[in-house]
Amino acid sequence: MTAILYLLMIFVWGFSWIAIKWQEGSVPTEISIFYRFVSAAILMFLIGIVFKKFQKTKPDNHVFFALQGVCLFCCNFLAFYGATHYIASGLTAVVMATAPIFNAVHGRLIYGTQVKPNFWFGVVVGLSGICLLFGVDLIQAELSKDLLYGLMLSLMGTWCFSMGNMISIYNSRKQIQPFTATSYAMVYGCIALFIIITLKGLSFEIDMSPKYLMSLVYLAVPASVIGFTVYLILVDRLGANQASYLMLITPIVALMVSSIFEDYQWSLFSGLGLVLVISGNLITQLKPVALSAHCRAVVNRYNRWRCRTA
Repeated sequence: MTAILYLLMIFVWGFSWIAIKWQEGSVPTEISIFYRFVSAAILMFLIGIVFKKFQKTKPDNHVFFALQGVCLFCCNFLAFYGATHYIASGLTAVVMATAPIFNAVHGRLIYGTQVKPNFWFGVVVGLSGICLLFGVDLIQAELSKDLLYGLMLSLMGTWCFSMGNMISIYNSRKQIQPFTATSYAMVYGCIALFIIITLKGLSFEIDMSPKYLMSLVYLAVPASVIGFTVYLILVDRLGANQASYLMLITPIVALMVSSIFEDYQWSLFSGLGLVLVISGNLITQLKPVALSAHCRAVVNRYNRWRCRTA
């Protein structure tokens, strides 16, 4: 079941990239994000009430729901959307792909979580693949204020995403199910967005074109309601480190979608990058027992070869 959820997330968030691109235009970023999560939150609460999925919560739980909402459903997206105004989306994807590293460091500092050596190796392999996939953006990037500002926003977005993961782990340890935590967190994220929009004096007008509305529905339902609920379930089951490796894989699906809708051309380097990202994922999933058994088998074969050649 966990493998199915993992695969579902790869495609759900992989397709969200093109939906986000279709929202670019006359509607301010903050407004698009606000309508996305307001729609998602309303649907989450309707599902929760009809199917009685909400748990009883305490006032102190809502402090952490609010923190999770601000991190995952407000600041995270504002930073990433903002970064694309200054740097290419490929550079943003490369920075986003460092999420497993942020999670591993935060998990170690906050919860004392041990990280397996093969995890670090797998992440390095995967990040190398991401760099090859978006190599053109990396090569074309020139040192400038815009580049530094865009990278800073991307790093801030990744940090907020990771902190949202850490708060989710805390909520799970308090026996709060991901559906309940995600529903309340979305509401608090929308409140934070509303405050920002009001302070900036932005209009709540929305683009009524079919393309914009279709992308909004996709981002609100599959990408948010299903996406974040399933992702936080994976964080609970696999740990934040393993679950966040999705951030390295989803750009592959995004590029496949782009090759259909935007004529993205695959090259030898991007193909090699694809192989490295998938290989990195497999390496991170290796269990210590399996890894050590494989190493012993290699050593035994080497010793037998030495005996035959002696």
